[in-house]
Amino acid sequence: MTNEQTTGVAGDLTVPGRPAGVTHGDAAYWARVRRIVATAPPLSDYQRATIRAALSQPATPKEKAA
Repeated sequence: MTNEQTTGVAGDLTVPGRPAGVTHGDAAYWARVRRIVATAPPLSDYQRATIRAALSQPATPKEKAA
């Protein structure tokens, strides 16, 4: 499920889902991410448990092959 990183014109790595020419370490990007996260409501205990359960599942053979 991981996406490949591609190399831009200047040889910089670009992250999938980001505008071309924006590098991974762009401080403005991470500041924007932090602002968006700060405005989100806190997760409920049920939501936390659902996320933990999904992330703690063992990988299926299909996922291991990828």
